[in-house]
Amino acid sequence: MPKKILIIEDERPMAQALKLKLTHSHFETAIAYNGEDGLAILEKETFSLILLDLVMPRINGFSVLETLKEKKIQTPVIVLSNLSQKEDEKRARTFGIEEFFIKSDTPIATIIERIEQFLK
Repeated sequence: MPKKILIIEDERPMAQALKLKLTHSHFETAIAYNGEDGLAILEKETFSLILLDLVMPRINGFSVLETLKEKKIQTPVIVLSNLSQKEDEKRARTFGIEEFFIKSDTPIATIIERIEQFLK
């Protein structure tokens, strides 16, 4: 059975590129374009991994991480962000994320490789 990945990312081209590459690597994917929709999907479905942007409309990534913690949703999270401040990464890591990638510095292929390693 293919592993399911939830992409919570407001930049549509980035979300679509991730979906395309992940589908090509035999993962099942769902996309939410903001944190609110992402949390709604997580209420209904279980995923092997969440790819999470931090800066998004409605509910940002930090609030999503807080909500996951409150609801005891144990799904591993990889953060994809353009926030390159060390404090942001440190704050995200306090929620026990698996990985923190800066989108502008990281090729999608690298992200996909990391996901494949993690989910094997």
